[in-house]
Amino acid sequence: MKRYLGRSGIEISALGMGCWAIGGPFWADKTPLGWGEVDDSESIRAIHTAIDNGVNFFDTANVYGAGHSERVLGQALSGRRSQVVIATKFNAVFDETSRQVTGDDATPDGIRKACDESLRRLNTDYIDLYQFHDNGFSAEKALPVRDTLESLVEAGKIRSYGWSTDFPDRAEVFAQGPKCTAIQLQLNVLDDNPAVIALCERYDMAAINRGPLAMGLLTGKYTAETKPSIDDVRGAKSPEWMKYFADGRPNPEWLTKRDAISEILCSNGRTVSQGALAWLWARSPQTIPIPGFRNVKQVEENTAAMDFGSLTAEQMAKIDRLLER
Repeated sequence: MKRYLGRSGIEISALGMGCWAIGGPFWADKTPLGWGEVDDSESIRAIHTAIDNGVNFFDTANVYGAGHSERVLGQALSGRRSQVVIATKFNAVFDETSRQVTGDDATPDGIRKACDESLRRLNTDYIDLYQFHDNGFSAEKALPVRDTLESLVEAGKIRSYGWSTDFPDRAEVFAQGPKCTAIQLQLNVLDDNPAVIALCERYDMAAINRGPLAMGLLTGKYTAETKPSIDDVRGAKSPEWMKYFADGRPNPEWLTKRDAISEILCSNGRTVSQGALAWLWARSPQTIPIPGFRNVKQVEENTAAMDFGSLTAEQMAKIDRLLER
């Protein structure tokens, strides 16, 4: 399965790989922002498996693992850079040694500095998609950010740019930029965002889907009693924006929604995860889900979803009825 990275004309696989989890632990003070301990050699094997199974799109961010995700991805792609499309993000300021996030910087100088640092960690001389990593940054203050990204395109350091935001007014500002080609939004079968999807369709921008498996709830592996580790972003001290998990356990409200539609998601021999990805492909021609991974097994299951393709219109309508939307 293939799609385009919005109006850039860059052809990519319909499935990308989200590289947040392979960054390992990092924190904002005592709040965990990673997904627990990782094995870098397994992460690299998983990336190679994804490529071998037809995936050519990888999404990371400078802050994931306080730079570690970019370094691991760069190592894995050594000698294979021309085969892939790399997306990363900027805004956070952090200390690589302590793995502490210390602030943010969306000034023109800060953006240019972050870009150069990401290029070094990724071991590449260009970034295919460079994304603003601040969901709620003021739309009124976003023009200097957009203009700086346009200048980075002109300098040859990035090929295109986008904004990771769930708000259509923010996305609209970036959409006016000639080289803006993507909006990254929270989207999954349980948690739709019609306004931003409509905007992406109107401007022919890719809708890159973070949280396509609801941070694990749509893998079918979690029950009400599952408890992530204390260094996992879904754990007891998870940040305020975390909604799929509450008090260190899966949120019962979202589990109930998942269970209501599991039979449809598992149609034709799919797993729950594969069905959730199939919903996203049916949702819009712009969608590109980027499920996270930490091992080869997860990558194999998610890439196999492309063999099944999208859900049918009838299945999509039935899911909407069951979720009362």
